Amino acid sequence: MELKKNIKAGKNSLKLNLIIFVYFSLFSFAFAQSNLVGAYTDIKILDKISSKNTLLKLKNGDLVVFKDLSIKSLKCKNSEFDDNPEITAYLQVTDLNNLSNDEVFVFNGWMFSSSPSITPFDHPVYDIWLVNCY
Repeated sequence: MELKKNIKAGKNSLKLNLIIFVYFSLFSFAFAQSNLVGAYTDIKILDKISSKNTLLKLKNGDLVVFKDLSIKSLKCKNSEFDDNPEITAYLQVTDLNNLSNDEVFVFNGWMFSSSPSITPFDHPVYDIWLVNCY
């Protein structure tokens, strides 16, 4: 008597394993991408005159007024690497004391948590640091 192998079951098993692998790969990629972009941005503001630090929690897209500054966080992202996290945020800051031209931003651009000197926030009274994105 000759033994026959069930070749169809082996081919179907291979296809099923491949489909499961692709499905979970795409699911984990989508999950990882959603964790990188946050809805809230934490910044610290230093008042250079009084030497007081204030932690502000900004919801992305909302305008927050802090003393003489109008601050808006448009987007924030976390890095993909866990060992040395990099947080970036796109911020727009307007000085409310400057009534001559309120359309000009004091700061408009990306801010990096690890190196704030790349795109410095230059203001005579306040200093801003990016702390967190979640």
